[in-house]
Amino acid sequence: MPTALEKARQAPDSMKARILSAARKLFGEYGFHGVTTRMIAKEVGIDISTLHYHWGEKQELYEAVLTDLSDEIRAKLVEIEALVHGKPLAVRLQVAIDVMCDHLFGNPESANLMLFSYFSKNRLTSDIDVRLTRHLANIAVAMGLAVDKSQVPPQANARVLAVWNSVINFAAGESFFRPLLRVDPQTYVQVVKETLKFILIPAFTQKG
Repeated sequence: MPTALEKARQAPDSMKARILSAARKLFGEYGFHGVTTRMIAKEVGIDISTLHYHWGEKQELYEAVLTDLSDEIRAKLVEIEALVHGKPLAVRLQVAIDVMCDHLFGNPESANLMLFSYFSKNRLTSDIDVRLTRHLANIAVAMGLAVDKSQVPPQANARVLAVWNSVINFAAGESFFRPLLRVDPQTYVQVVKETLKFILIPAFTQKG
């Protein structure tokens, strides 16, 4: 039997999908603890009983949002791997930075959701933790930092996180960082891409 998330994906115009979209937006703005189901219902324009009928409790809806986000990121990583398969590491990094920046700046709630999920003082243990571990291993192997996904050294995971967190923080912090740089949104994205490539590509491609 399909889950509520699967039903929402199968019918993008359905009530389940509308609620999921509103929840993603609000959780991305305020985090789990800053959002109530009444806020989500109001955003959709429905009563609270309709929301609970379609999604149950807030925790279930939040888990669905994180699962949807995790699957979305995984799909982007697969897309990147298809684009750069067999190419030198420098090219792999250039493409990865471009694709992930375009995705996160195009979906600003995604970066915020990840930051809330990772760093909230009252963070909730989630299936996204397990999924992130798998993502890290896949990226580490793709970048040549490990040879086996089941045996990735902590140093390799830390280096992947350095790349990952750099992109996420620039995306989530745009409203703060962009005024400091005094640039328009389009220029900000280009500056971020250039800066990440300037710092990260030499760091990962240097000998030894």
